Amino acid sequence: MMAEKAKDPFVEEVVERALHAAEAFGRLGQEETDRIVHSAYRAGFNNRWKLAEMAYNETGIGNVRDKVVKNIIATRFVYRDIRNQRTVGVISEDTENMITEIARPMGPVFAVTPITNPTSTALFKILIALKTRNPIIIFPHGAARKSTLETARLCYEAARSAGAPDDCIQWIPKATRDQVLDFMSHRRISLVLATGSVSLVRAAYHSGNPAIGVGPGNVPVYIGKSADVPFTIDQILLSKLFDNGTICASEQAVVVSKYNAMQVRDEFRRKGAHFLSADEMEKLGKFAINSSLHTMNPEVIGKPAAAIATMAGFTVPEGTTLLIAEMEKHQVGTQWPLSLEILAPILAFYEVGNFAEGIAMCRMINEHGGLGHTVSIFSNDDAKIRHFAQELNAGRIVVNTPSSQGALGGLYNGLTPSMTLACGSGGKNFTTDNISVKHLLNIQRIAYRKINFCGEHQHGEPFCCDLNLTIDEIDEKCAKAKETNSLFL
Repeated sequence: MMAEKAKDPFVEEVVERALHAAEAFGRLGQEETDRIVHSAYRAGFNNRWKLAEMAYNETGIGNVRDKVVKNIIATRFVYRDIRNQRTVGVISEDTENMITEIARPMGPVFAVTPITNPTSTALFKILIALKTRNPIIIFPHGAARKSTLETARLCYEAARSAGAPDDCIQWIPKATRDQVLDFMSHRRISLVLATGSVSLVRAAYHSGNPAIGVGPGNVPVYIGKSADVPFTIDQILLSKLFDNGTICASEQAVVVSKYNAMQVRDEFRRKGAHFLSADEMEKLGKFAINSSLHTMNPEVIGKPAAAIATMAGFTVPEGTTLLIAEMEKHQVGTQWPLSLEILAPILAFYEVGNFAEGIAMCRMINEHGGLGHTVSIFSNDDAKIRHFAQELNAGRIVVNTPSSQGALGGLYNGLTPSMTLACGSGGKNFTTDNISVKHLLNIQRIAYRKINFCGEHQHGEPFCCDLNLTIDEIDEKCAKAKETNSLFL
């Protein structure tokens, strides 16, 4: 019989403190909880520039201004969405069905945060954890440790000043891989919120605990025949250049109808995009993607287009904003590295003959690393927009919108503002929602006695009809009873 693995004292101590915090949290009411959330929100929002600068200086990814915007989405937009939601005690009463719903916290949450959005993801996860009275343990990406831990510290001090329990927010400066796995699988951890590499998300799902992880994006954007091309290119650049393409919902491939393909190319060039030669595509593909692991080279993530070109071994004109690889329709998959997800100002480009080909092309791209995540369409034909949405496996279909900001919600649409975008069964998630407070609650339902209906009339007992009758005989009997306004047993 295999000996039980010895418990790690460090892991046990952190989880034990979280459990004490959970017990204290459970005694707080809605007003006290909301006061704590408001205080943490103010601390995060007021330090948005400081945290953005720390994240950029530490990681060298993206740019400060866009990281500030991410921090605003993670604080102000998220707070405005959750502030009036009831998360304590009775949250709804259905008088017709006589069901009362009661919200309860889940318990300690173990949250992993990424290198691409370190402070904004931490801010977001902290706010939704506090709102639901769940203690949270933050484990940062090693290359974004300082900025993430400062985010956690600022929010913790603000929460404590508003009456939050000790250790309601904890952070792990350093941990071994085994310790991280121990946290994920600990029997007293109630939920793992994992944002990071594919291997890390897989580990979260294999932990044995409930987990919400984020799958890769590889987002295709279809530019239809009816699209306003100048507007479309503006919106794609607004998204793809946002923090140098580090949002997983950023566009990865443009699929364009032959009817306006030339105009699209011209507009991209006018806005500083550089269409790669065959030699440049080969060099960039080898540099941007690890061919054996089929993963992004960390050196390319969030870097400007010109810097990426230089690192890959070629030069581009001054002022180049975006690198575009024009590819054949069959060139999708691991054999063609530039068709895969790359969180940088790099786009694949495919021309198709018609709408049906466009859908097939987007589906092929989506199936190579982006199932369940996000797809984008620019079109002014509502029937085609709806057909496009129904044909593709994506939790978010953003329309005439910059995909990065659109998928995050709150800025360009009514989607729930979130830094964690679930991908449904395609991405091995249990939901396609933008994750928020409702996913961090256990909902109890009080079901009061209520005699239900058979047909459209009420009876004194749930089973009013002879159990040996056929469906047609029961329906006929119910109809007659309704006509005579009588009951039968």
